[in-house]
Amino acid sequence: MKESIIEIVHLLFTAAIVNEMSVNYAEGLSPYEHKGKCGMPEKFDDADVLKEKIQQLANYFRESKHVVCITGAGISTSAGIPDFRGPKGVWTLEKQGQKPIVDVTFEKAKPTLTHLALVALERKNYLKFVISQNVDGLHLRSGFPCNRISELHGNMFVEECERCHSKYVKNTIVKTMALQLTGDICSLKKPTGRFCRGKLRDTILDWEDNLSESALEISEKNCKIADLCLCLGTSLQIIPCGNMPMKTKKNKGKIIIVNLQPTKHDKNADLLINAYVDDVMKGLCEELGVEIQSFKRYYIKLESIWTDNKDSKKFPSIVVDESLQENKEIEEEQQEEEQTNETVKEELNEDLKRKIISEEKTDDLDIKQVKKENIKEEAEVNEEGNVKEEKADEKK
Repeated sequence: MKESIIEIVHLLFTAAIVNEMSVNYAEGLSPYEHKGKCGMPEKFDDADVLKEKIQQLANYFRESKHVVCITGAGISTSAGIPDFRGPKGVWTLEKQGQKPIVDVTFEKAKPTLTHLALVALERKNYLKFVISQNVDGLHLRSGFPCNRISELHGNMFVEECERCHSKYVKNTIVKTMALQLTGDICSLKKPTGRFCRGKLRDTILDWEDNLSESALEISEKNCKIADLCLCLGTSLQIIPCGNMPMKTKKNKGKIIIVNLQPTKHDKNADLLINAYVDDVMKGLCEELGVEIQSFKRYYIKLESIWTDNKDSKKFPSIVVDESLQENKEIEEEQQEEEQTNETVKEELNEDLKRKIISEEKTDDLDIKQVKKENIKEEAEVNEEGNVKEEKADEKK
């Protein structure tokens, strides 16, 4: 019976995946009643209050040694991907018998300012770890290092080998969900020289699927040692992620919540900010003097991979899909072509300079030669004149 239900869900998902949008991801999940409180009113801090809160947030960052960030659907709304429990969220409209208007696919969605700000903060050593409840893949696409993020609910672009637990980052969304077999085979080569050939599954969790033990373990560990837990765009209603900030609180750390709607941990927050996450993160980076780079790439940048650990289940390797690698190679080829063009320009400029210098030298030599010839001719003329004068004197 359970397998039949899963097959039906799979078919529903496949049929709904035509536009490959977040709303279709939601439709692909099995029926579930307890989706939390939806459609609660949004609240916005006044401009002056918001400015003061951002300054306080920056001070907390300066004082902290281990900052962890928990992200929810609210950080992707400015990319055109709807959230779930906001006034126009997927679950909110579902209760009203409506569907959200979506104008972007997962594949075409670009990382938001918040995604890029998190990358910038990590590179400046202000941020140690990100725990994401999102499946849109924008964290990895933004360039956030894969060994510093835990995607608790999966990633629409990732497949995992059921044998060696290696993860494959794809350039297109995986066509299954609920941890089903995708039909692909693991091509990772073992130290013995043989290929793993394990079967790949999607990483998307259905409502009652268990979280990955490794993802859960590393998330809880980081929250326990954190002295600051920043919650961005999440209502914190889904457990266990929703309760992770309290692990930081028990360690005498601080909780910061940035959300437009109330959360169940508002009363435990050391700082509560009601504003758009993009505005808050922009202000935070300005206060810290951290530059947010614009989004320039469409392939996954893997700065470090989980291969240097004995326990492969906890630290799987990351494999980049060939199509992603092709994109990278195309960009590298374009960069090489640009460099070649620059080199050619420089060489042409050098040749031109040498030619000009050579011509100038030739002109100088010609002038000197002409002067020499003029002097010689003048000397010859003078000499002839002197000879004539001498002959005239002799005749006299």
